[in-house]
Amino acid sequence: MIRFNCDYSEGAHPLILEKLAQTNLEQLPGYGLDPYSLQAAELIKQQCQTPQAAVHLLSGGTQTNLTVLAALLRPYQSVISADSGHINVHETGAIETTGHRVVTAPNSEGKITATQIDRLCQAHWQDDNPEFAPQPKVVYLSFPTELGTLYSKQELLDIRRACDENNLYLFIDGARLGYGLTAPGNDLTLPQLARCCDAFYIGGTKLGTLLGEAVVIVNPKLQKDFRYFMKQRGALLAKGRILGIQFLTLFTDNLYLQLAEHANNMAALVRQACRQAGFDFLCDSPTNQQFPIVPNTLLKKLEQQYVFSHIEPVGKDKTAIRICTSWATRKEDVEQLAADLQRLSGK
Repeated sequence: MIRFNCDYSEGAHPLILEKLAQTNLEQLPGYGLDPYSLQAAELIKQQCQTPQAAVHLLSGGTQTNLTVLAALLRPYQSVISADSGHINVHETGAIETTGHRVVTAPNSEGKITATQIDRLCQAHWQDDNPEFAPQPKVVYLSFPTELGTLYSKQELLDIRRACDENNLYLFIDGARLGYGLTAPGNDLTLPQLARCCDAFYIGGTKLGTLLGEAVVIVNPKLQKDFRYFMKQRGALLAKGRILGIQFLTLFTDNLYLQLAEHANNMAALVRQACRQAGFDFLCDSPTNQQFPIVPNTLLKKLEQQYVFSHIEPVGKDKTAIRICTSWATRKEDVEQLAADLQRLSGK
């Protein structure tokens, strides 16, 4: 079977494995205080152009979202998210288990707007007893979104304005950040995105590492005691070197963006093949996630050789699926999929 259902089916980039092996028997401090982790943090700050930021390396996306939001929220506060947001639908209520509510706004192709944020805040503060409901304090976005779509620079600036006017923090989930930054049509650079945020993270798990996410806390007011939050939530890895070595490798010689660009190029070939097969799409994604709407009879035939993610039924006889490429997707596998689409669709 050829897997197109996610972007973490493979292990890690060979350069990362090589560096881990080379340093394996070195005796180093733990908990992210080793020289590799410290060098990785400095390199990330340089490339984000945020010398005042604090960088911390965590293991996975849900752990990272939980830890960052714990640090940003007081017990009576809530986080605003698109109803399709990862923290709302794919993290088993992790945020709610800590006592914080996820307040949702209807998404448009995975995105929310500054206007929606303004309205939610106005509704809270105009209530006769605002303290009877959780106080909105953080806006959570994903870049790219769960549907592979992108916020434009202007959309992000508008959301930043809404956050400033409503006394909110802005936190961006960057589990697939590299795929967004290298996507056709993206008009945001890493430094521009960093300047709009109070905190965000750079995903490694879905982009070439064995595991790992790099949290960048841009707002100095939020940096104090973050390692306490990490430890309390099991996020302070004893062998922090494992994360540091990986991110140091990713951010040397532009490897991170090169790997992301490869995945997007493979996704573009998938998108072209699906269009040639006559498929419509659930949304227009320029990133490594594609969402074609496939006749069920054809899908059953494809699934004899390929693995996809099912998103939702469309009518009685079609299904929207996700075809996901990765940093390691082989062009020959994409070409085989394209040939099978052409053959089975009769196009």
